[in-house]
Amino acid sequence: MRLIPALALAGALALVACSRGGQPAAAPAPPSLDTLTVHADRAASGRSWDGSVQAVQQAEVSAQTSGRVLAVETDVGRRVAAGDVLVRLTAVEQQSGANVARAQLQAAQAAATEAETTYQRYQALAQRQLVSRLQLDQLRTARDAAVAAREAARAQAASAGQQADYTQVRAPFAGIVQARLVEPGEAVAPGRVLLSVYAPGALRVQAQLPESDAQALRGVAHANIELADGRVVEATALTVFPSGDPASHSVGVRAVLPAMDNPPQPGTTARIVSSLPGGEAALWVPRTALVQRGEVSAVYALADGWPVLRQVRVGREVGGRVEVLAGLHDGDAIARDPVAALQALVQRRERAGSGHD
Repeated sequence: MRLIPALALAGALALVACSRGGQPAAAPAPPSLDTLTVHADRAASGRSWDGSVQAVQQAEVSAQTSGRVLAVETDVGRRVAAGDVLVRLTAVEQQSGANVARAQLQAAQAAATEAETTYQRYQALAQRQLVSRLQLDQLRTARDAAVAAREAARAQAASAGQQADYTQVRAPFAGIVQARLVEPGEAVAPGRVLLSVYAPGALRVQAQLPESDAQALRGVAHANIELADGRVVEATALTVFPSGDPASHSVGVRAVLPAMDNPPQPGTTARIVSSLPGGEAALWVPRTALVQRGEVSAVYALADGWPVLRQVRVGREVGGRVEVLAGLHDGDAIARDPVAALQALVQRRERAGSGHD
């Protein structure tokens, strides 16, 4: 009989405790974030091909004579004028050959002069019939041979002098040194590439595209070029190669860049974009909405009003926007400010933790 009052007292105490704050905390309301609904960009549904920037005028400067490198007068990134000395080679053998050739030329010139004088003397005697016709013909032949030997010696001297000039490797045109492939002290042979020079004035983008795309692109007069820094310019000329590569079954295409205040460097990546139909619609998000965790890219997508970190695979970046290749769908909502989304998640966890306490 005493057990019933005790149970009643315990129940009353429990009700009092609940009335003093034992009720479960209400779920927090979703935060108010600046969001963006992602839609497929139909305007970017043309086709595009990756390529690289090239200089229209570029050259690999090679050694034209053998020797050892004495000095390299320039370096990568420096501007050079046409005719500037880029590399100096040893010229001992070349100078010796030039000296020998000049000496042989002097001897040949003396022999030719003597043969001409003798022939003229005998020709005067022949007019007085003091020498035979046979002697005069022999002297004419000797004179002609001496003249030919002189011309051969002159050519040999010019060739030897040119070999000596080759010991000073000069810039073929005004430009910028792109690569340096030799150091002082190295022995070089004819044909060895020493430097690479390009003229920064005219640039183009070259890419490889499938044969089916090449056939359709031949009828297109205009194309855009997307640079690695996000700039988009219109190509001044578009050239599709007439033949393809039998190994890769691809065809080359060149798009000429217009004159620019800050042109891209040769070797950087670029993309040729045309208005050909058939491309897939692209999903684009602002660069500021992207979260980068090492090699992983993500965005804060909204689920029931709350931001959820979702991994995405990104592609090109153009004009402050990044192309999303996977991870988002047309119509998904994302947070524009990742920092605000993260703060909202932290506050939610804090409130949930205080409710459990």
